[in-house]
Amino acid sequence: MTQDLFRQDAYLTETAATVTAVTEQGVVLDRTVFYPLGGGQAGDSGVLALADGSVLAIADTRKGKDAEGQPTADIVHVPANDQGEVLARIQPGDAVIARIDWQRRHRLMRFHTTTHLLCHLVPQLVNGCSITPDYARLDFSMTDPLDKDALTAGIARLVAAAHPLTVGEISDEELDANPALVKSMSVQPPRGSGRIRTIRIGGDALIDLQPCGGTHVANTSEIGAVVVTKIEKKSATTRRVVLGFAPA
Repeated sequence: MTQDLFRQDAYLTETAATVTAVTEQGVVLDRTVFYPLGGGQAGDSGVLALADGSVLAIADTRKGKDAEGQPTADIVHVPANDQGEVLARIQPGDAVIARIDWQRRHRLMRFHTTTHLLCHLVPQLVNGCSITPDYARLDFSMTDPLDKDALTAGIARLVAAAHPLTVGEISDEELDANPALVKSMSVQPPRGSGRIRTIRIGGDALIDLQPCGGTHVANTSEIGAVVVTKIEKKSATTRRVVLGFAPA
């Protein structure tokens, strides 16, 4: 089981770790700052720095799978295609420094937090989500049209208001008693551990509260200039909102 340090602190950029396995999927560590693909958010990239001074370039991060293809508690660091020589030298028990591409991660954090602001501005269920370093999109289950300029202005207003973000948790029973907290139709929060991670935006004035395992900025002011670049009618009952960073 990989200890997921990013759940407690999304601003950790590196950690000392020990290799626990090297598989066909990639390198597994006992602890990591790398976020694995999930919940619509792309997996992290970066490097694993080895004791001999060489580095293994990590192109992606995924959740581990067992022989039957079922998810495990491991987090797999997927090497870039040209890393075979370095990868061959890595063995279980090796000490490494796991270091994420912070610039890329921070863009993901800014976009992911903005999608939560969109859930406040468009109070409809979400039936699709994708968060990449270059753009993000949310698919809302709705038939009414949306206004691109109005949503961009709404995002700018919430960013400028500098709302704090708080990571919390609720029990399975509390979630069952408040099913409206789940905004996504396509991704359900993981159950079984007894506690479910939540993201709250807003202090006394609540902006958004929902279960989420992704990485986020600590305050909406950190998002910067994010705009709605496109609104698409994907079907009779789906409206897609695409986000991008405003030109510098």
